[in-house]
Amino acid sequence: MNLYTKTGDDGTTGLFGGQRVSKDDLRVQAYGEVDELNAVIGLAMTHVTDAEFAEILQQLQSDLFSLGGELATPPGQSVSVSIEDSHISKLESWLDSSCGETDELQTFILPGGCTLAATLHVARGVSRRAERSVVSLSRESSLSPHIIVYLNRLSDLLFALARLANHRSGVADIPWIAPT
Repeated sequence: MNLYTKTGDDGTTGLFGGQRVSKDDLRVQAYGEVDELNAVIGLAMTHVTDAEFAEILQQLQSDLFSLGGELATPPGQSVSVSIEDSHISKLESWLDSSCGETDELQTFILPGGCTLAATLHVARGVSRRAERSVVSLSRESSLSPHIIVYLNRLSDLLFALARLANHRSGVADIPWIAPT
């Protein structure tokens, strides 16, 4: 089987259920940015040495794959796997645990630190962009409200995990210093 189908050569792509849409359709942009986020988390995985981090990031990748599938399904089509309250609760649990291990924030911090933390900060930025795309899509198409909430919590979790990665590596957060 060839990887290429040539069906997208005209600038369209297929959604689940067979409907063809332009590759710059808001739905395609939204699930494309979720896919990019998943890839950045995959990149972060290459810097993980901690089994707990690996488990969390792999679960996030699986969730994002499901979330992307949900976004790639037009309204009226059935979704085989969807993001639910339990997914959001798990993110909140990981957030609470991660924040409990690091010092309370006293100032804004700059993205960076160890390689894993810096990569997670990139993932956080991509997550925010994906969330904005999903919000735009939600203005013109019916979506599960869990998707936006999940992405919002996810960006917070990625920030907390970046701080935790620095903490566990013995690397201090980089404080933002206001210009004088």
